[in-house]
Amino acid sequence: MDTLIERLRTTEHVTVSELARETGASEMTIRRDLDQLAERGVLRRVRGGAVSLLLRGEAMPFAVREHEAVETKQRIAAEVNGLLSDGEAVVLDCGTTTLTIANAIVGRRLTVVPLDLHAANALSGAPEMRLLVPGGRTRPGALAFTGPLTEGSLASLRVDTAVLGVCGLSVEHGLTAHDLDEVPVKRAAIAAARRVVAVCDGAKFGRTGLGLVCPVTALDVVVTDRSAPEAAVARLRDAGVEVRLV
Repeated sequence: MDTLIERLRTTEHVTVSELARETGASEMTIRRDLDQLAERGVLRRVRGGAVSLLLRGEAMPFAVREHEAVETKQRIAAEVNGLLSDGEAVVLDCGTTTLTIANAIVGRRLTVVPLDLHAANALSGAPEMRLLVPGGRTRPGALAFTGPLTEGSLASLRVDTAVLGVCGLSVEHGLTAHDLDEVPVKRAAIAAARRVVAVCDGAKFGRTGLGLVCPVTALDVVVTDRSAPEAAVARLRDAGVEVRLV
């Protein structure tokens, strides 16, 4: 299915027969996968194939991203868990990687400010955790908190660590986000934090979101996987950012 998604990022119309040839899967399997992606809002089914609903610069629907690079996200989550000390106050950004981190820190003694309802729900039953929910409006699917209520809540806090999700990352373009409503929230999280940790898989180094959140010099640590381009990692380190590869 990952191959189908990558094709849909760059090709408006795909056919069952050509996808079967490219992937080696049966046409029955391709039709099933296309039907599942249609249910998640990635495409619209047409006779013999599908039309992509993924516009350039837009984020993949949450329901799709949640099932991408699962093992990589788990390794990143374990690394971030090791970066946090008991008693810390942490802002945890919205997204599927940060949701994996939320699940990894459930047993920890931390104060956590989650920036979406998915993470808030994951952490709500944690016995030793103090959970501070910032409020604001939420977006369908991702359920990320946005708007002046969220920004105002973060502006009133001072935390030890902000853990930020990434749509795109490079020394040239900084940390970027697809959704413009998330940009001021991420900036408020950075302003509230003593330390800023960005988390992403290696594919994010080849992408740039629409909205600039911050230059890489605002980041203290980047946790990513070993698929990250060596040149991009070297440039981050040259800019003074600690890069942890998992």
